[in-house]
Amino acid sequence: MPKLSPAQAPEVKLDSAAGAVEASLTRDQRRGLFEKPGSVIVAIVELTSKSYTGHAEGEEKEPQVKVRVTGCEVARSDAEATTLLEAKRAMWRARRMDGTLDEVGPGPRDAEQVIGDAFATYPSEAEYTAHQRAQEQRRRDEYVR
Repeated sequence: MPKLSPAQAPEVKLDSAAGAVEASLTRDQRRGLFEKPGSVIVAIVELTSKSYTGHAEGEEKEPQVKVRVTGCEVARSDAEATTLLEAKRAMWRARRMDGTLDEVGPGPRDAEQVIGDAFATYPSEAEYTAHQRAQEQRRRDEYVR
């Protein structure tokens, strides 16, 4: 594992593989991005580090890490997009509050609360698993008939 001094902050570069993003976009969202330059789509992404450079003793190159989007879910409605943007804003406020005394504006600081409240009616992991099992059972029942 590379070790950096506390003063070093590596540059982050995005890997060109974007399959997770493409897979999460609907056909209409893809068309909208193409037909309307400047369009914005809000998503939750998972980043995984894939490679790093500039960590060896005496190396002149600045430290750099390359990340890839390995998971992505895109907002499918204006309400979802608004909630994700508010969660992003809450996370930004928390980050600013933890590091500076700058004015950050009103609103909740807890992104988890924003998302939890807004997505409370969405299926839980247990409900999703039960749904998948029920679908699989229906498929088996149809096959037996």
